Amino acid sequence: MKLHVSHLTRYEYSTSVTFSPHLLYLRPRETPLLRVNSFGFNVSPDAKLVWTRDSHDVLLAWAYFWDSAQALSIRSEFEVETYDTNPFDFILRPYAQTFPFSYEPLEQFNLTPYLAPPFDATQELLRRWLDETFTDRPQDTTSFLTALNQKVYSTLNYQRREEQGIQSSRTTLSLGGGACRDYAVLFVELCRTLGLAARFVSGYLYSNPDDNHRTVGAMHAWTEVYLPGAGWKGIDPTHGIFCDDAFIPVAHAAVAESVNPIQGTLYSPTPITSSLLTDVRVEKLI
Repeated sequence: MKLHVSHLTRYEYSTSVTFSPHLLYLRPRETPLLRVNSFGFNVSPDAKLVWTRDSHDVLLAWAYFWDSAQALSIRSEFEVETYDTNPFDFILRPYAQTFPFSYEPLEQFNLTPYLAPPFDATQELLRRWLDETFTDRPQDTTSFLTALNQKVYSTLNYQRREEQGIQSSRTTLSLGGGACRDYAVLFVELCRTLGLAARFVSGYLYSNPDDNHRTVGAMHAWTEVYLPGAGWKGIDPTHGIFCDDAFIPVAHAAVAESVNPIQGTLYSPTPITSSLLTDVRVEKLI
């Protein structure tokens, strides 16, 4: 599938300000199943862009600003081709075909950041939720993950949240719902509690307005779980599905807050007020 994405973020301030270097996690993660045909930035005020990779080998751009301004505008625009039409086209290693299983020692070492205990919720809380809610557990690993994903999807209520930040898993379970980023963090921590390596993913999702998707043509967040023989597999608890060619991953991390799409600060000698405008469009070309 060919997709076109336009993403505008514009901050306006009551007076002129200066900017620290900004981190931009906005370029899609290119793989054999996702090809970036074109990509471009339009940044105002002018900035020097320096591309690098972070500690998780995710591509990011540093924007260095020299001039002060009363507004900051960052637009990214790109076209991609996605090929992951069958997310179940994989073969697990024999020892990982039934759950629970243990990662081999070298894998265990390499996956250490993604097996770390939850930060914002006790494992006892998550274990209690699993014991009380996820009682019918298939032995087949793929079926197990599918059932867990469906359980989170069907148990919680989706709530679109405009405010910044991510809820703790404790809060999400207490409120009985949250936004896509809250679902993704909860699923990461549930998987880690069960001994599965998992990481947070941010990106974009294409969906038709009549597909009954909770998010339509927007930035989105989901989870990737490491399965021996299959590698990192995208799982979206917000919609209760494995990720397919409608998903455009941009960045992944062990801790969700570290891959916010735009990160930076501003400086002003006096107090100011600000406003934010965002416009995200994900369109199908073919």
